[in-house]
Amino acid sequence: MIRKARISDVVEMKQIINTYSKDEIMLARSLSEMYENIRDYYVYEIEGEVVGCCALHVVWEDLAEILALAVKPECARKGVGTKLVSACLEDAKNLEMKEVFALTYVPGFFG
Repeated sequence: MIRKARISDVVEMKQIINTYSKDEIMLARSLSEMYENIRDYYVYEIEGEVVGCCALHVVWEDLAEILALAVKPECARKGVGTKLVSACLEDAKNLEMKEVFALTYVPGFFG
């Protein structure tokens, strides 16, 4: 199930992100940054457990960035990341964003 993130999800989301940031596959996020931007985040939940997260951050009046996409390794390659990005793109569409971009170390996923 995909839903908007809650404050109570932040520590778990950061742990998922840290799985990849310690290997320099993605940028680390601070807890303060995540709390400040909690409304940007979506999570994917399975049986009450957060297994992935992704954010849509508005940069300008017609520009948004998809960021902080991370999925627990045991749930990777099962469509979780794709569904999270789709939720962010739907949000961008509802906000009438004209352009959405992602800066990534894994360009193949977004291609």
